[in-house]
Amino acid sequence: MLTPDRKRPKRSRIALPGLICWVLLLVAQTACAQRQLGARVTNHSGGPLLSEQAAYDVTFYELALRVEPDARRIDGTLTVQARVVHPLIWFVLDLDTVLTVRRVEEHVAGRWVPRAFEHRPDGRIWTHLAHTRQPGQQLVLRVHYGGVPREAPYPPWIGGFTWARTADGRPWIATSNQGEGADLWWPCKDHPSDEPDSMALHITVPEPLVVASNGRLRRVERHADGTRTYHWFVSTPINNYGVALNIAPYRTVDTTYVSVAGDTVPVTFWVLPEREADARRMLPEFLDHLAFYERLLGPYPFRADKYGIAHTPFLGMEHQTIIAYGSDFSDQPYGYDWLHHHELGHEWWGNLVTAYDWKDFWLHEGFCTYMQALYAEQRFGPEAYRAELMRYRSALRNRRPIAPRTSKTTTEMYFADPATGQTDNDIYYKGAWVLHTLRYLIGDEAFFRALRRMAYPDPALERVADGRQCRFATTDDFVTLVEEITGRELDWFFEVYVRRAELPRLVVTRAPDRLILRWETPDALPFPMPVEVQIGDTRRRIPMPDGEAVVPLGELEPEPLIDPDHRILRDED
Repeated sequence: MLTPDRKRPKRSRIALPGLICWVLLLVAQTACAQRQLGARVTNHSGGPLLSEQAAYDVTFYELALRVEPDARRIDGTLTVQARVVHPLIWFVLDLDTVLTVRRVEEHVAGRWVPRAFEHRPDGRIWTHLAHTRQPGQQLVLRVHYGGVPREAPYPPWIGGFTWARTADGRPWIATSNQGEGADLWWPCKDHPSDEPDSMALHITVPEPLVVASNGRLRRVERHADGTRTYHWFVSTPINNYGVALNIAPYRTVDTTYVSVAGDTVPVTFWVLPEREADARRMLPEFLDHLAFYERLLGPYPFRADKYGIAHTPFLGMEHQTIIAYGSDFSDQPYGYDWLHHHELGHEWWGNLVTAYDWKDFWLHEGFCTYMQALYAEQRFGPEAYRAELMRYRSALRNRRPIAPRTSKTTTEMYFADPATGQTDNDIYYKGAWVLHTLRYLIGDEAFFRALRRMAYPDPALERVADGRQCRFATTDDFVTLVEEITGRELDWFFEVYVRRAELPRLVVTRAPDRLILRWETPDALPFPMPVEVQIGDTRRRIPMPDGEAVVPLGELEPEPLIDPDHRILRDED
């Protein structure tokens, strides 16, 4: 997902009073939207997992849905296949209470058997299975449901359905639900720790509308009532929030891309007719972004499906194989299309590697944000890299850890104050700075090897595209990986930077003949971070194994510069 402060950037600078007004307006809009959703109890995703939901593992979803643009209504079925992990007699799914569940059935001995169910006010569908199921058994249930889904008040940050219109008045529809979860519009186990191995979508819309969705389009079926059904199939695991519908009178711009793995990947940009020329103009740059990520992180993960971009009526989202792109196709102030670059990065950080719990959300957003700085460095040089990082630095809040140890929902991680709608972008910007400082600490060779191994722990997985390449990860996994690569114990680094909110402070004391350096950390945590000191034209990295160091100074030496390239994330106030 994007940070709200990067909404529709302009090349010109914003005067400070105007910027302050804009931020206040954003907070007010978000708070208003949160209040409008106050009655909703399904407006978050993740958190502690219900024991009844921990008792099964989803292996397949099949969503058959009719979308009626004029009525702003959806109706259909969700079929779920699951493997029992622990004994269970209640099967629990999540679905927003504004939608009506008509019946729930279980497939038993070749027929569909109705099951008693209750759609509770907390948004959970409790289905009684008649008798206890044991570990290893397979379940197949089908939920019939429909209604008018939530309309997104501020997409994609506060999600739901977006029912927009094109310039000539035709429907332009898209979904977004990272913060709230996919249960806003289809029944699912709304937790990041469980993804189906594959998924089928059968979406019916009035002609001549086109449906762009996840995976690969298998066929389009025309009906006598003037509708068409688009049959999509996702051949790899997919997180719930990454499932998306994009519906409009789209045209397509098609090409192919040859991956570093040797596969030829179909590439399609679904775009409104009036912006087709813009899409053709932008696509070569998008493919350059793709090549950048492949060089750095390994092959595009979803080569068996496609690489897709859908023109949307909101800014953007990282929907798997069908990135939402709502830019105005104009030149970008950073010299490249940051919107597309960021969302594409989530195909690795978010879709290939998915946080097992939202408490590790920074593995998605911090990593993707840092990729933008690396791209600026590659395209425009080290000064552009540093400028990007300093822009991030100015936005840090440092009010809470970016990787807490307890389970969290998306709302808890994304909003500093859910009651007011105040966002907390530290999972983006502080996360990027943690990686920037880690690169300084361990060096480029180890750092870039760690990035690639975080994406693909085994080089053999880089040649796989059938779903085995996808996995869950935690912050501790990344710590362990970096320690294995460097042969160093680095708990101290991550404890201070991601487990705590407060930044370390470097206390510098100047004496006539020496410079005294000392780290101050929350709770006096150990922090042996070496510090670069420049005296004249000479730079030295000063070891600080105990968090302190003394640098001798000559009488005529110029004033020393501490951390001259701003490589260390620290409290500089």
